[in-house]
Amino acid sequence: MARAVRVRGVVGALGWVAVGSMVSNVAAYVVYVGAGRWLLPSDYGQFARLLSAMLVLGVPALALQSVIAREVVRRRGGRLARVTATTTAAVVVIAIAAAPVVVAVARTGTAATVAALGAAPLLVVIAAGQGVLQGRGEFRALGWVLAVVGLLRSVPMLVAFAVGAGPAAGLLAGTIGAAVAAVVVWSAVGTVVRAEHRTVGPDDAGVSAVGVLRASQVQLVAIVAVSIDLLLSGTALGATDAGVYALGAVATKAAFWLPQAIGVVFYPRLADPASSRTALRQAVTVVAAIGAVLTLGAALLGPLVPIVVGAAYRPLVPILWLFAYTGSAMAVLQVLLLSAIAADRTRASAVTWLVLAVEVVVIVAFVDSVATLAATAAIAVTVAAASTGVVVVRSMRASPHATPARS
Repeated sequence: MARAVRVRGVVGALGWVAVGSMVSNVAAYVVYVGAGRWLLPSDYGQFARLLSAMLVLGVPALALQSVIAREVVRRRGGRLARVTATTTAAVVVIAIAAAPVVVAVARTGTAATVAALGAAPLLVVIAAGQGVLQGRGEFRALGWVLAVVGLLRSVPMLVAFAVGAGPAAGLLAGTIGAAVAAVVVWSAVGTVVRAEHRTVGPDDAGVSAVGVLRASQVQLVAIVAVSIDLLLSGTALGATDAGVYALGAVATKAAFWLPQAIGVVFYPRLADPASSRTALRQAVTVVAAIGAVLTLGAALLGPLVPIVVGAAYRPLVPILWLFAYTGSAMAVLQVLLLSAIAADRTRASAVTWLVLAVEVVVIVAFVDSVATLAATAAIAVTVAAASTGVVVVRSMRASPHATPARS
């Protein structure tokens, strides 16, 4: 009976987080579609490049959420406000320094760049609140927050583009929406804390800036792993083949993002030394099972690609499953990396960085077709997931009952 209750609790939590994430992702997708309709091609390219830059600047926010969730689980959530403020200030400095670099490298307008990067510090504030909800296991509230944040960031941009605004005004609208979202998130946190009459944690222990920095490099390697093959496709392939590969990469991204709720829900258990090994086994099993279904589905749907999007994409028919497999393996790798953050053993990411370095060399030196690039990405993520898994499991076995020492 107790096991059945626990299973229902996990399923319910997954449902709330999955729905919230889906609403957020659909809202973001609609913005891309709307921007493509209402912006000129040159403006759309600028808009897309700036959102890609924001993906990198969002790494500290992701790391802060993971670290706060971990320390809240362990009842060590003290100094939360101080570290949130420190991380926010650091991201402000990084954004200011990055703005001229982005303008020069990505060839974006100054106003649009400032408007886009201005959201980065707000994402840190939002992530801190989400970390508190995640660590406390408030998944219903977290699901609502994910949905509301996604809508508040996306809808203002969509409205701005619909009325004829350019990239700068649209991105500024999104940043203003992020500011409102930050207020909403912390209002939700305050409501939950008051309802339970329990503080986040003692003031003399817990979240540290160093911990956030260590977690940041783990989150960064996950983002690089997801995007490195697509980023280098323009270098390794001709323009036409790169376009074909980009469409195939949609299957990779879909297979990677679909199981994201699993990591979010299992993370508090991964952060608890008493349940971390069981939670990791269960999370990896569920994510791998979902990935197997998605890979099989992609293999069956492959022949429909030229019918749906055109004959130019016929090369994807026999290998669409490979893209889905790559995304699925990346989802497993992300769970393993999250477990490393949860256990505060972030050195486990070193092996992933090493595999990615080798992958870059192979792509630049040897890859010359869509199929070989897809195969290279699949092999690289398989090796990264397997080797990282070995390191993570060994670290757990080395300290099965005690809270892991900080690396």
